[in-house]
Amino acid sequence: MSLITVSSRVTLHFELSLEDGQIVDTNFDKAPASFVFGDGSLLPAFEEALLGMTIDQEATFVMSPEKAFGVHNESNIQRMPRSQFAMDLEEGMVVSFADMSKNELPGVIAEIGEKDVVVDFNHPLAGRSLTFKVRIMAIEDAA
Repeated sequence: MSLITVSSRVTLHFELSLEDGQIVDTNFDKAPASFVFGDGSLLPAFEEALLGMTIDQEATFVMSPEKAFGVHNESNIQRMPRSQFAMDLEEGMVVSFADMSKNELPGVIAEIGEKDVVVDFNHPLAGRSLTFKVRIMAIEDAA
């Protein structure tokens, strides 16, 4: 019997949902996804939850914000001069910024004022507990 280990390639169906049951992402109605353990496709705590599972096994895990996308961090909210934005803005819009290393950094427009714009650089799911539902379809040795 194949068990998921730290050297597995795993093919699975998954669903992520919020506390109120709203589905954030799912592939139960599509082709299953595959990943190699430790390749960064899944957050570490999500991978750890799969250890020891077998083919055809289904499970549901509740992931706290700390194990999912982190807690909401007030220092990730920035106030910027509205003059820095050349485009029309709407609250909830995602805008791409570059950090000091020129990496892309998405920010959500949280508030638009007369002179300032408040941008939230927290992950949109930060501070949320998520329900992670999985069904293991295949397990292979990734080595």
